Amino acid sequence: MSRKKAYYYALILLAVIFWGASFAATKIALQEIEPVTIIILRLILASFLLLAFALITKRNFTVNLKSHTWIFILALVAVFHLWIQVEGLKYTTASNTGWIIGTAPIFMALLALMFFKERITLLQLAGIIIAMFGLLLLFGKGNLAQIDLIENKGDLLVLGSAFTWGVYSMVNKKISLSYSPLMTILYLFIMMTIIILPFNIDKAIINSVLQLSLAGWISILFLGLLCSGVAYVIWAYSLRDLDSAKVGAFLYFEPFITVLFAWFLLKENITLIMILSGIIITAGVFMVNKD
Repeated sequence: MSRKKAYYYALILLAVIFWGASFAATKIALQEIEPVTIIILRLILASFLLLAFALITKRNFTVNLKSHTWIFILALVAVFHLWIQVEGLKYTTASNTGWIIGTAPIFMALLALMFFKERITLLQLAGIIIAMFGLLLLFGKGNLAQIDLIENKGDLLVLGSAFTWGVYSMVNKKISLSYSPLMTILYLFIMMTIIILPFNIDKAIINSVLQLSLAGWISILFLGLLCSGVAYVIWAYSLRDLDSAKVGAFLYFEPFITVLFAWFLLKENITLIMILSGIIITAGVFMVNKD
């Protein structure tokens, strides 16, 4: 392995660690502020960080209207994705969220079949069935008869965010943008901020931000600067310069990292059936990703 590849792989693992820990950080922030406030602060911090980096490295800020139209569409999907994910975290655990988010490749495969006529192999179909069985075990805590749409509304919202991430990824995969990965993400975050901020800024939100505790601010800074800023740029450049399958393989570690942080920071109860369900989900997703 070349030194450059080893460097990239180390950065990719760091990005996945950030994302794995992000659900625990979000749970901490949710104790003090509303989901939409977390999203606003996260986007503003990430936008300023990326803007500073773009200015320092003297990036080209030329605007392409066609590319911006696609970025606007991506921003609409991404805002909705973040909102239902953070809203779902109000009602479910960070551990469950980590496992559920990992099902996004399943929705990507199904969407590719529906809209782009990409075929699904028997192995992928078996993987989808296995992963869905693992999800049902997770929702019912090992007893399928215990699944309740009201009690599991947090899990269902997070599952919805896995679907919207699949939509985002498929749109992003099929469009062609004239910007570099850094500028694409910068424009995306700015557009997302413009979409969400005017409809959600009020006195109550401002007061909740001013009253944030140290733990709350650490969580928000971590989410904005590291999870949305640094990690997204690492991921974008890695996908550009390395084989996407090798980059994507690192995501298999994310749920396990999430469970570790949920146990350590939030003292969440990690049960055997949860781990078993998660392993079944991961095995199914692995089969879906196999060529």
